[in-house]
Amino acid sequence: MAKKRSNKYYAVVKGRKPGIYTQWYGEEGAEIQVRGFPGAIFKGFTSMQGARQFFKTPPTVVRPVPGKTKTAGKKRPSGGVKTGDVVLYTDGGCINNPGPGGYGAVIEDRRSGKTVELSGGFRLTTNNRMELLACIVGLETLSSPSSVTLYSDSRYVVNGITKGWAVRWRANGWKRTATEKALNADLWGRLLDLCEWHDVQFQWVKGHAGNRGNERCDRLANTAARQNKLPADTVYEKAVMKGEYA
Repeated sequence: MAKKRSNKYYAVVKGRKPGIYTQWYGEEGAEIQVRGFPGAIFKGFTSMQGARQFFKTPPTVVRPVPGKTKTAGKKRPSGGVKTGDVVLYTDGGCINNPGPGGYGAVIEDRRSGKTVELSGGFRLTTNNRMELLACIVGLETLSSPSSVTLYSDSRYVVNGITKGWAVRWRANGWKRTATEKALNADLWGRLLDLCEWHDVQFQWVKGHAGNRGNERCDRLANTAARQNKLPADTVYEKAVMKGEYA
């Protein structure tokens, strides 16, 4: 028998629609606001006062320590990389960098035996943004927390996570140095949230070296980049207008 909830008030600080709710289940409840939402912050209370206080001054969210993220701090078995329940191959690139770009992702779910391919593109973007977006789109497709082995041929992406660069940039207000902004903060933020939702192990692979999954993602990304009437990467184009990518 399921344990009956004693809480009557639910404070959702980070979710689809932040606020204070008086029920957990249902269309007007808190559960639907946080279920499947990466990095959701919420808590149940027996009093409205407690819920309001939590909503007003939530506790500091503990972020992974640079160099000790889920992927960086794990001891790998001597027999090689331990594959997660989900294997995710990703790739992205541009025709002339910057230029029309595309991303590709192949998801192999070992639990269901299903394989899903994803791709998309933009009229003007960068190689690094497409490499990041390939990872994001693949992880966002997973509806529940999963153990994922992610393969990418981008040192920028893999090192950014495993060496703690992105965590450090975020902690410093998305600054690489005291005077230099970290590029692609919008995408790094999404990827870090997803890495807190899923258990992701990043693995670098050499591009164009015969890796089946990587080669397939490369074809998907290139095909997407060559489509007609591609949408705008609005965040990137606005940043270019401000001179942030000069």
